[in-house]
Amino acid sequence: MKTTSIRFLQLVLVLIAIGAIIILIRFPMTEGRAQNLDLFSIYSDPFILYGYAASIAFFIALFKAFRLLGDIAQNKLFTLSSVRILNSIKYCAISLSGLIALAALYIRFFHHKDDDPAGFLMLCTITIFICIVVATIVAVLEKILQNAIDLKSENDLTI
Repeated sequence: MKTTSIRFLQLVLVLIAIGAIIILIRFPMTEGRAQNLDLFSIYSDPFILYGYAASIAFFIALFKAFRLLGDIAQNKLFTLSSVRILNSIKYCAISLSGLIALAALYIRFFHHKDDDPAGFLMLCTITIFICIVVATIVAVLEKILQNAIDLKSENDLTI
């Protein structure tokens, strides 16, 4: 893969991270019940703090993907380091889906009676599905990469 393509993909990951940070900062101020609150009250809400804590797994996965692309640019894809990076991305996706499921359960059972949580629950369901798909794809890639490394090391021993 050309270095320019890899750099472009790394730029896309950085732009995704910047967009996510902007959403994490701006969205609580525009949300329905927090529109009339001061900044301290908005950002001290336990559910918003939970969202920030849960987003750590997302940013770790983005950073690991950035590092994996760097390894690919240096032709170091077939190493155990790449397998470990894929493994951590898989666990980040699994943990993120679990954290989102916990948030959905919280909203489902403890929402205000005048609120309709259907939209939020649907977004949670879609996001959980995306996280599970990402975890599955990364697990398959991890297995393929591990098999390729094993085959390479086996061929190196016979030569």
